[in-house]
Amino acid sequence: MRRIRQALAGLAVVAVGAAIGMFSVTPGYAADTSKVSVVHGIPGQPVDVYVNGKKTLPNFQPATVAGPLELPAGKYDIVLTKPGDPITSPILKVDQAAVPGGANISLVAHLTADGKPTLTPFVNDTSKLAVGKARLIVRHTAAAPAVDVRAGGQPVLKNLTNPNQAKAEVTAGSLSADVVLAGTSTVVLGPANLTLAEGTATIVYAIGSATDKTLTLVVQKIEGLHSNPSGVPSGTGGRADTGAAWWVYVLIAVGAALLLGGGYRQVRRV
Repeated sequence: MRRIRQALAGLAVVAVGAAIGMFSVTPGYAADTSKVSVVHGIPGQPVDVYVNGKKTLPNFQPATVAGPLELPAGKYDIVLTKPGDPITSPILKVDQAAVPGGANISLVAHLTADGKPTLTPFVNDTSKLAVGKARLIVRHTAAAPAVDVRAGGQPVLKNLTNPNQAKAEVTAGSLSADVVLAGTSTVVLGPANLTLAEGTATIVYAIGSATDKTLTLVVQKIEGLHSNPSGVPSGTGGRADTGAAWWVYVLIAVGAALLLGGGYRQVRRV
């Protein structure tokens, strides 16, 4: 318990400091609403999350993607407790946290390459895709060295390091992907069978620790990226907008400090 509280305190400080002025991209939807997904990627335990007195994320589980939360811009009181504990017994409490509008991001609590808890925000690429195309994004958020990502046994994304990402626009369809140590054929993750549907972005997170043998994959999907609703090309769309909500960084920091275990989940709609 002492180690959990120490990790929580450290990550909360990082979260507050990182939240201001993190993003600057073109809005892809109403500027007064934020879209936020939260990804667990390090050991701990579930938490209940209260927003303005209402339980918003009950029993938030390890190695899953929560959200997207669609939040109006404003100020929020945030309380996090152990699952089932009353709001009067918080693990962490933040009052009047400012939530700006127009964000589309994934916040990932994960391990650094040397195994320390950390928090990394990623702007989700929601630009439109051509007919017949899908977007594959791989994010290295595991305590592991540089890796190559292979599709059908052939490297397609090379020398990916923590905490970076690589992406490609590919022909929609199914593929078998695995992760190998960079420049080798030594498999460290997978294979995983992925369905890359037309007009979607599939985001694959490598999480866990190679040393502790807890490496696993978490998958997030973003749908509705056709050039228009019928899938006929009509131009390119914008990326997600600015303004990461700093209370959400605190949320993910707590989840990061309390996670325990791995899994493989998908979010079907963002």
